[in-house]
Amino acid sequence: MFRELHPNIRIRIYTSFMSRIIGSMIFPFMAIYFTNALNAMWAGILLMTSIVIQFFSGLYGGYLADIVGRKRMMVLGEWMKVIGFAGMVLANSPWFTSAWTTFAMMTIIGIASGFVNPAAEAMLIDVSTKETRAFMYAINYWAVNMSIMLGLIVGGWFYQTHFFELLIALLAMSFVTLWMTAALINETYQPEKTSRKAYGLKPIFQSYKTVITDLPFVLFILGGIAILAIEFQRNNFIAVRLEEEIIPRTFSFLWDSELMIDGVKLLSLLTVENTIIIVLFTGIAAKWIRNKPEQPVMYLGFILFGLGYSILAFSNNLLVLMIAVLILSVGELMYVPTRQSILADIVDDTKRGAYMAFNGFVFQIGKLFGALGIIVGEAIGGLGMAILYVLFALIGVFLVRVSIQMKETRGKLITSRNAI
Repeated sequence: MFRELHPNIRIRIYTSFMSRIIGSMIFPFMAIYFTNALNAMWAGILLMTSIVIQFFSGLYGGYLADIVGRKRMMVLGEWMKVIGFAGMVLANSPWFTSAWTTFAMMTIIGIASGFVNPAAEAMLIDVSTKETRAFMYAINYWAVNMSIMLGLIVGGWFYQTHFFELLIALLAMSFVTLWMTAALINETYQPEKTSRKAYGLKPIFQSYKTVITDLPFVLFILGGIAILAIEFQRNNFIAVRLEEEIIPRTFSFLWDSELMIDGVKLLSLLTVENTIIIVLFTGIAAKWIRNKPEQPVMYLGFILFGLGYSILAFSNNLLVLMIAVLILSVGELMYVPTRQSILADIVDDTKRGAYMAFNGFVFQIGKLFGALGIIVGEAIGGLGMAILYVLFALIGVFLVRVSIQMKETRGKLITSRNAI
């Protein structure tokens, strides 16, 4: 089945896997890097600034992907990554070290990602079909989780002692992904020929005005925010709760070896469990989903996802928590590929870059709700948060369902008018 996918899809999955596996050895630890080099306050400010810059560059990159083409934006972004990674190598070499130069290079890399990602997402829709999209997104999701897991494992061992060498590996990999993107990926979208290209702010606002006024799409995005708001609780309210409430215990294993588990380590183990389930069973889930109606699978996935997290919100029993992770992982396997596939059907074909860039808004607002969860959880407690997670899952189902119904009704009206 994988070999039947369009060559562009396979190349994109390969390049994404390779770049993420090295990037995951470094970027998850940059908070530690800036805290040690500067201080905690500056680390937070710089990382938040980086997220904001990447978000707005993504909006601009999505717009440009619709007026200059997908491949040009992807190649431009890959070149910028090469420059950024080269700068990071120089700024963290044995001869010269500068945290501020490192941040400047990270800014370039963030802008580059904002150019690459919406164009790549639009390209995947361009060359896929409704029949293959769920499978495509499932395999891509597997590749993302696998690369992040391997990267975190290696980075955890070598970040402190071999940071410079990891940066060199990242630079080398960026040259490989640049070559693969430039040489192996074909352009999938020919923008309309106009007398001049509009690169200013006004046409960008006009382009996104169309996106924002597309009510079915906006409702679909709001449904996604409701689900992502649940997911980002793991590293916020749930992490704080486990750290405070789990009493450290020592477990004995074979050969009289012992392991002390506290709240932080338990959260890490639960995260590993989730990742392993995703990596091992994505292929099976993709084959199962392929012959099933996407909407019921997605809705059930939302509900299971919310139920799993609701248990994590209040239980302190190790076995119950592991079962909860199993439940939410099954829900995740069900809803992620189907939601992406349905999203591809909802967006306007002439503005796919802008639509996919705006879809990135889901993650930013989800992160905001994740942070707010700490404050709300302090007020209503674990059981209150558990009810809230289930409620958010049901809101997600409702909003997405209304969105799809509106889109289907609009499609029928257009068909009827054309027939007349």
